[in-house]
Amino acid sequence: MVSRERWGHQQPWGLEALAMDQKGYRRGSFQSATSDEDMLEIAGASVDFSMADDDPPLDREMGGFSSYNGGGMNGTRTMMDFLEEPLPGVGTYEDFNTIDWVREKSRDRDRHREITNRSKESTWALLHSVSDAFSGWLLMLLIGLLAGSLAGLIDISAHWMTDLKEGVCLAGFWFNHEHCCWKSNTTFTDRDKCPEWKSWSQLILGHGEGAFAYILNYLMYVIWALMFSLLAVLLVKGFAPYACGSGIPEIKTILSGFIIRGYLGKWTLVIKTITLVLAVSSGLSLGKEGPLVHVACCCGNILCHLFTKYRKNEAKRREVLSAAAAAGVSVAFGAPIGGVLFSLEEVSYYFPLKTLWRSFFAALVAAFTLRSINPFGNSRLVLFYVEFHMPWHLLELVPFILLGIFGGLWGAFFIRSNIAWCRRRKTTRLGKYPVLEVLVVTAITAVLAFPNEYTRMSTSELISELFNDCGILDSSKLCEYVNDFNSTKGDDLPDRAAGPGVYTAMWQLALALVMKVFITIFTFGMKVPSGLFIPSMAVGAIAGRLLGVAVEQLAFYHHDWAIFSGWCSQGADCITPGLYAMVGAAACLENARKKQDGIVSTSVICFTDYCPPLPPSSPSVLKLRSILDLSPFTVTDETPMEIVVDIFRKLGLRQCLVTHNGKLLGIITKKDVLKHIAQMANQDPDSILFN
Repeated sequence: MVSRERWGHQQPWGLEALAMDQKGYRRGSFQSATSDEDMLEIAGASVDFSMADDDPPLDREMGGFSSYNGGGMNGTRTMMDFLEEPLPGVGTYEDFNTIDWVREKSRDRDRHREITNRSKESTWALLHSVSDAFSGWLLMLLIGLLAGSLAGLIDISAHWMTDLKEGVCLAGFWFNHEHCCWKSNTTFTDRDKCPEWKSWSQLILGHGEGAFAYILNYLMYVIWALMFSLLAVLLVKGFAPYACGSGIPEIKTILSGFIIRGYLGKWTLVIKTITLVLAVSSGLSLGKEGPLVHVACCCGNILCHLFTKYRKNEAKRREVLSAAAAAGVSVAFGAPIGGVLFSLEEVSYYFPLKTLWRSFFAALVAAFTLRSINPFGNSRLVLFYVEFHMPWHLLELVPFILLGIFGGLWGAFFIRSNIAWCRRRKTTRLGKYPVLEVLVVTAITAVLAFPNEYTRMSTSELISELFNDCGILDSSKLCEYVNDFNSTKGDDLPDRAAGPGVYTAMWQLALALVMKVFITIFTFGMKVPSGLFIPSMAVGAIAGRLLGVAVEQLAFYHHDWAIFSGWCSQGADCITPGLYAMVGAAACLENARKKQDGIVSTSVICFTDYCPPLPPSSPSVLKLRSILDLSPFTVTDETPMEIVVDIFRKLGLRQCLVTHNGKLLGIITKKDVLKHIAQMANQDPDSILFN
């Protein structure tokens, strides 16, 4: 029997005290099977303590503890015999449940130990051991190749279908506008007006001038956008509901050990790839960079089925998914190292050293594959690749700070507005009609976007143009300055007075900024694949370009002011508006992080539905009513210890309350029970926990 005093507050359940009273425990030995994972030997069984969760499951077959007579543990049964039991690989866990990290890693250790032992018996077993060790790198190679190929396919298809809304190439309908005019004999300034490319009015009416031709092009633009978005939402709704949204939050959840069946399946990969192209081509204010991470993780999950050790082990599979996430970011932004850092810092729950190197290898393979495909025709991994040769001055930190403030205000406004809109979508009849919602938002976006050339083009092309540093051969409106070629030196152009084209571009960009700010609120969260990185960068880039041109013109006309006289003389190239656009884009990317209510140490905690009113200056209230267990499992202080162990073993409890006549005396955790088991086996109780 367990004495009553052990449950009281004066002397809590005294497993530690019992451990101190009995000397001569046999210490377990630490040994490392790999360079980054530690094992602890306990009575011949192996337990992995490399995970953050140091609360291993109890033995489900502890036959030696059917009764406690002080004789210790049966020599033929170990404390963790359940680790040796065969388990099915697929279907071990039900949907929307969490995996057992300790069990999965221990099973992989046992498998690795068995392969190592057998490799000494025959040449065939040795070859099998070598192939097993090499399979992880082979899987990373396949993931990189597949992720890079799909990313290139998505980029090429999205660019072609975006231009399809405005016209078609007679030399080959599969060419987009830029590729269609590559072999044209037109001059450089008229390179976008090649005879091989025909707008819909030229193709139908025979001419592209006049009001009727403009209306026809307008109508075809809206019709194509509606067709693309309708097909996208119907495919998502009918075949793969998990294909909507960005996918990064769900990837984080899965990598933390949660099971979501079908989220990384074959149908999700196929539908996400197709509908991502359709959604981006429809002109909606969304990006493809976030969903590319989901696509890459789908590739990793599917390719895991080619290798037994990844197919039958959920923990090993999550190592692969971490590397796949790095490959997804690598092809999305052309940054292999950035992909590894993103996987390490943002999405991964368990990230050993070997996964770090494999993630980098997968990201490199994916990046080289995408570059080999060359979807943008510039031998670069991203469309908006720029180089700024002029350094910025210390005084320019002031407008940079203003851009940072704008990014924070935009992020707060977007998050609050989008959360309110999503809440309305869930609580009203609007949520019952996802197809209608997509069509309405697409129609509004297309109608507002066509008259403005900066909203008519794709968001990636817009960012590329805003980042661009104007040169002599640039024909964009943003580069229509009053040129004085006598003052130029090579390709370096001085600050010049803005021409009519620049002023026209400024008010068009201002209108585009207002449209992007508001339309993104209603777009993000619809039942189509959607990323938030590119729209956020577009908002910041527009604001940065507007501010950059304003500072440039201020320095040009008032170069004798004290703030400019020391570093910006007349005729010098002082201000780079493209740099301001890049800084603004980086500032607004912060809005992709969801804001949470601030809970501090002085916050009031409410365990009931009703919380008392607090002063306005008080911190946020922490409401725990919805997560409380109103009927926790309890035992009395008279319950025999063998029954407590049996309860933990059969019910899979993590903790249990101890009461006496309805009064709470203390709590027993799974660690306490494991300590007790070790003590009965003449082991050091502290040896089962990783210090």
